[in-house]
Amino acid sequence: MSRVLLRHPHILTGDSDSPVVTGLLLEGESILAVGDAEALGAEAGRVVDLPGTTVMPGLYDAHIHTANLARDLVSVDLRGARSLEEALDTLAVHVADLPQDSWVFGGRWDSNKWATRRQPDRHDLDRVAPGRKVALPSIDGHTTWASTAALEAAGITRDSADPVGGQVVRDADGVPTGILREQAAMPLRAIMADPTSTTLDDVLDAAQDALLSVGLTSVHDIDGEDCRAAYLRLRERGRLRLRVHKAIPVDALEGAVAEGRRTGDGDDWFGTGPVKLFSDGALGSRTAYLTVPYADDPSNRGMPVMGPEALDATVRLATANGIAVATHAIGDAAARTVLDTYEKVLADGDLPRMPNGLPLRLRVEHAQHLRPADVDRMARLGVVASLQPTHCTSDIALADELLAGHDIVSYAWSQLLRAGASVAFGSDAPVEEPNPFHGLYAAITRQRPDATPAGGWQPEQRVSLGQAVAGFTTGAAYAAGQEGRKGRLSPGQLADLICIDRDPYAVTPVELRETQVLATYVGGECRWAAPNA
Repeated sequence: MSRVLLRHPHILTGDSDSPVVTGLLLEGESILAVGDAEALGAEAGRVVDLPGTTVMPGLYDAHIHTANLARDLVSVDLRGARSLEEALDTLAVHVADLPQDSWVFGGRWDSNKWATRRQPDRHDLDRVAPGRKVALPSIDGHTTWASTAALEAAGITRDSADPVGGQVVRDADGVPTGILREQAAMPLRAIMADPTSTTLDDVLDAAQDALLSVGLTSVHDIDGEDCRAAYLRLRERGRLRLRVHKAIPVDALEGAVAEGRRTGDGDDWFGTGPVKLFSDGALGSRTAYLTVPYADDPSNRGMPVMGPEALDATVRLATANGIAVATHAIGDAAARTVLDTYEKVLADGDLPRMPNGLPLRLRVEHAQHLRPADVDRMARLGVVASLQPTHCTSDIALADELLAGHDIVSYAWSQLLRAGASVAFGSDAPVEEPNPFHGLYAAITRQRPDATPAGGWQPEQRVSLGQAVAGFTTGAAYAAGQEGRKGRLSPGQLADLICIDRDPYAVTPVELRETQVLATYVGGECRWAAPNA
């Protein structure tokens, strides 16, 4: 196999042994040697000069919903709406040219940012989209706003019981209002994510360009079985251009066990990840499960989606069959419940090993609000904290308002690292933008894009740029059990790298956030390039 030399004056490897080099010698998709380009050139059959000011390891998003992101490219987007009427006006324009019988998905509405805060209802949707089946998840994905026709299609009526871990919001007469919280939206989610449909393939293919263009070469995808099926079809057709560590939704766990799926199976391009569980909801939906009630509602502590017994049984089923576990926990009571479960499972003996010989990793997704003692416990247990820095900067005002007086640490990135916990960074796109440079900026500043608040929100939890980059490279790789193949530009690692227009360590935080990717290489081949790069 012909060896290829990738050459550039400023390659940041992420490896302390050779932090800056001028050449990467490749054999196939892997790096054979690093060092001085002139010295390595003698062994190369071909030389490629890389563009840009700096080359660095490809970035890895440890928590992203790529199917939802792909659908958002062709769905109605209500994130910019600042009132209910503005949201409805946007929806009316979107549906005007759609067939009357087609479903309308998308949304990402955020009533916390509306001029007048109130939960919308089905009558609002029926007014601008009469007779249409409309199902719009909120910005955090934990509340769904549905039209009358959508409720009817999903079989949700006044006689429908609230499912465990969910709520059908009802009016004074007991009739569903169109607001479905957590598990109550599952009938609509099943319609949105039909694994037998091939309609996702083309938009998912297009979404790869969006991800590659911001420097992502690998993703931990958290979406459903329809997304898995679409990625496998893309791979069969030679259209898979970034690496996917694919989670298993909890409702597919038993089927995955029966099929013999194990975390870490597959290859460098596509493999099985953890099962994704939910312990609670989200802060903005007031369903994050808290030890102390919400500051604006002393009757509400949020909502546990899985009770301790169900969580314990599911974690044991997964790990006994070689499947890692990643559990969503935003509130401090939810995180405590998850860590209690993990601690009991770990006390029973070592976890099974993945095909590469490394032990399964247990993860807490989001881990936004923690009791101080649970920070240390997460480190002691070896549980991975899978975090999304831009959640913090989006939620500053909300956290200040809803968690006032709580004895917790919020978005405790620095404290987790000081305790010795393993930290992986991601975006949770499309809840947030997928651009990892936005995440790097948020991690080192704890400021909104306009640089407020001055000095950062709870600035003691800021991290260094090196720590932030590690979260999006080696940390994400470790969470997947892939640290031997991803995260650095060093011998034995995959040749996944990005060429950018500035040195991230030599610019201001605002300039870092505005970094432009000029080319993205996966497996040593250019998979995306900016025009005229």
